[in-house]
Order: sequence, then structure tokens, then C-alpha cells
Amino acid sequence: MSRENQLKAFERLLNIMDELREQCPWDKKQTLQTLRHLTIEETYELGDAILDNDLNEVKKELGDLLLHIVFYAKIGSETNDFDIADVCNEICEKLIHRHPHIYGDVKVENEEEVKQNWEKLKLKEGKKSVLEGVPRSLPALVKASRIQDKVKGVGFDWEEPHQVWDKVQEELQELQDEVKSGNQDKIEDEFGDVLFSMINYSRFLNVNPEDALERTNKKFIKRFQYLESKANELGKPLMDMTLTEMDVFWNEAKKL
Repeated sequence: MSRENQLKAFERLLNIMDELREQCPWDKKQTLQTLRHLTIEETYELGDAILDNDLNEVKKELGDLLLHIVFYAKIGSETNDFDIADVCNEICEKLIHRHPHIYGDVKVENEEEVKQNWEKLKLKEGKKSVLEGVPRSLPALVKASRIQDKVKGVGFDWEEPHQVWDKVQEELQELQDEVKSGNQDKIEDEFGDVLFSMINYSRFLNVNPEDALERTNKKFIKRFQYLESKANELGKPLMDMTLTEMDVFWNEAKKL
């Protein structure tokens, strides 16, 4: 599609948003606050579509998210705080400023240097910490991954994968020690350390921990639902089956 057609499509969306905000009872009532949880839900739906590699669904979910962006900008324009042009120009200026290797005379050798320069520029812009950009409301697993990625950008990182694996082993031992002591608060603390160190190790394996865990979730769901279907065929509730009986179907599911 040509750039002209792309701009026409975007203008069409802006016009529809104007009409809905003026004429639709539901759209007229919405605020930044009421849209927030819906936007989060749409983001997760996009994430599901990406993990399923369903490109048609990705297209639809991107449309839902784009609608939300346009909606927020429309609300901002009504209070004269910002409009969609301000939103676009703001991100354009930031992208230009943070890519001096494209729009300036800075030279970079690889992707890692780009990320390091990005974090340095953010600090020059007035941020007091490289961790300021990590949203407080992120799910804990994703947040841990982002924290580690951020500090890596300023050189705070392990040098070799085996060092990280040694740390995982150390944290596992500390967890076992606390399990033996029976102190629940310390057990939770050490369990968190184990998870954090495993997420750290995932970076050295080039594995996204969120994607890996969701892959396992999907695999477990598929196998368990196979088990449920087999139990249903036998007319026997799972609660009445022994673990040995369940294992037969579980192993069948694994082979599938």
C-alpha cells in the first residue's frame, strides 16, 4: 500500500473517532482512567496472537491498540493538553535524538552499542536512574527481565554464562537451607532470588523467559485437556482416577 493510502486510512480512523466521541453514548463517557484496563487487556491479546503466530489476529489486535492510542489522543485534545500530532511528533523527536548513529555522526559497531548509547542518552535527558523506565505495574517476571536488560545497558552484568549458572546453583542451595529452617518469610525471599537468577541466566541462553513460560503453560493446558477428554470418554471423573491412571493418558499426550 502506498504512503498516500496509508495516510488516508489513518485519517479515516481519526474521523471515525471524532464521530464516535460526539455521537456514541459509550464513547462519550470514556476517560483516560476508564480506558486504561481495556488497553492492558488489548495488549495481552496482541501478545497471545504473536505467540500463536496468528498474523491475521495480530493485524486485528494492532487495530484495537491503535484505536486506543487515537482515543487517548482525542481525549487529550479536548482538554487542550495534546493531540495525535503532538503524540506523533514527540516520538519522532525522541527517535531522532536517541539514534545519533543514524541522524548524527556517532559510530556504532553492533546492536549492543546502540542499546548502551540509548541508556546513556536517557540519563543525559535528566533521568536519575536507568531503572526509571521500568513500569511499576509490569508483571513481576517481565519486570525482572526488563530490570536486568536495563542495567546490562550500562555495563552491570556478568561476563560469562557459567558465572550466572553458578549463581543459580548458589541461590538454589540457599533456598534449600531456608526450607529446612522453616522460616516462611525467608523461604519466599530466597525463592524470589532463584527466579531472578534463572531469568538472568535466560538472557545468556538467548531465551525470553516470558515466552518460555507461556510456551510451557500452553503445552501443559493442551496435555491436561487431552487427559480430561480421555477421562470423559471413559465416563470417569478425574477425581476418581488414580495418578497412575492419569499418567497413562498424560504420557500419551506428551507423545502427541
